[in-house]
Amino acid sequence: MVDDITHSLTPSLTPSLTQTLYAVEASPVMRLIGGRPRLLALGEPTHGEDALLDVRNDLFLQLAEEAGYRTIALESDCLRGLAVDEYVTSGRGDLDEVMEHGFSHGFGASAANRELVRRMRVHNDGRAVSEQLRFAGFDGPLEITGAASPRRALIALHDHLAAHGDAALLPCTAEHLDRLLGADDRWTDPAAMGDPARSVGQSDEARELRLLADDLVALLDSQTPHLLSVVSRDAVDRARLYGRTAVGLLRYHFWMADTSPARMTRLVGLRDQMMAENLLALAERGPALVHAHNGHLQREKSSMRWGATSLEWWSAGALVSARLGGEYAFLPTALGTIRHRGVDLPPAETVEGLLYGLPEDRYLVDAPRLAGLLRPAAPAHRVSAWFGYAPLDPAHLAAADGLVYVKEVVPKESA
Repeated sequence: MVDDITHSLTPSLTPSLTQTLYAVEASPVMRLIGGRPRLLALGEPTHGEDALLDVRNDLFLQLAEEAGYRTIALESDCLRGLAVDEYVTSGRGDLDEVMEHGFSHGFGASAANRELVRRMRVHNDGRAVSEQLRFAGFDGPLEITGAASPRRALIALHDHLAAHGDAALLPCTAEHLDRLLGADDRWTDPAAMGDPARSVGQSDEARELRLLADDLVALLDSQTPHLLSVVSRDAVDRARLYGRTAVGLLRYHFWMADTSPARMTRLVGLRDQMMAENLLALAERGPALVHAHNGHLQREKSSMRWGATSLEWWSAGALVSARLGGEYAFLPTALGTIRHRGVDLPPAETVEGLLYGLPEDRYLVDAPRLAGLLRPAAPAHRVSAWFGYAPLDPAHLAAADGLVYVKEVVPKESA
């Protein structure tokens, strides 16, 4: 283990701590988690820091070369991500447009995300399809201000079945779907997040659309043997993605219109459920590196404050882990400082403070072993001075398969 670290540890650190440390590289990761899980989840404690995304990029390319990982899945709109995947596999399109339209949550503005897309395209150029790297978004078409219209997903699913399946079995026409959907701005009204009365999710049209979406997905499933004989597996997988997204969006809109105390808990839970369903579908395709906020990938129950209300729900990671067992592995990331955000030196009694004394900038840590070393005394929970950073919960350490630690997070221009 110590051989994976390029410099010796400071004398103040015990030999026992030394034995929990590796370099953040593909081979140590595979050794630490004891195999090649179908989904390897790398979490981050904050968004928008390219220094953390650089770690992700390097690790993914190493996993591709050394461990056969072919897909990277990011916490971004699953439908928008189709444009990124087409670009990295075929080269069609313009990189600027792909970055603008292929990501949600503003992630397309990230220089590190742009570099990831560029490096994937370079890697894929001239390679056989079986050797190409693939990109996927696994978040739903959701933003903090609301949800997308289900139009794109529903119409695309209907079109696929009309073109390649038995059209006589379709439950409705595309024109009927269009009439029920109406104008997209009815669905995307940002005021609906704060006022359920502004949502159309429980209108008569929306209720009929939920039934039709269910029928379309059932028809897709029943037609799969035929579809695979006339179109590619990728085309069928894309149709399944449209089906999951249509059903998920209509369910999300339904609960946006709800007025019960369960409304927000259902909404945050549905988002992670949509994430989990997309990840399970990716797991069928082969090993993938998943990257998102620690809170979406952890095995423990998630929680947050929404005004005066405390919300609790099961994360995507918890849902996927319950299905895949040992085929799901989770490496959260913890960090020392984000000084440009007001996150200064971590207290010595926290896990982040203990690791801050290490001489290198980043480490892979054997999290369960470290948790054992810290017993019976429980490390303190770090308190963040900035709302955008979620410190490591020391109670979660033992359940993680490993821990990535980054000592200093600085903007690229300051690095």
